[in-house]
Amino acid sequence: QVQLVESGGGLVQAGGSLRLSCAASGRTFSSNAMGWFRQAPRKEREFVAAINWSGLSTFYADSVKGRFTISRDNAKNTVYLQMNSLKPDDTAAYYCAAQRGGVLSILPSSYDYWGQGTQVTVSS
Repeated sequence: QVQLVESGGGLVQAGGSLRLSCAASGRTFSSNAMGWFRQAPRKEREFVAAINWSGLSTFYADSVKGRFTISRDNAKNTVYLQMNSLKPDDTAAYYCAAQRGGVLSILPSSYDYWGQGTQVTVSS
């Protein structure tokens, strides 16, 4: 059974940093694209960042570009999201997602596996 388990969320003041981790089990994703999405209350799930299998190609939403960094460690079957200069607008549940394929995508429908989410709350 494939599982994606996020960790690292929490409460932080504006301007602070958090590092999210997503550990995969049940299969290896070293050949697959992975991504991070987020969903705030009463809003749709939105794309945050994606990374290809090697980690050499990444893509970010405009709202987080320059502040967030996605990376991966295929030996650990884990993907990370380093979040710096956090803003109250970044408050949301953050979800890790993985594809069976390898194409970077901003669409939730492109991802086949999802974690349960980790809450990030940024206070002003």
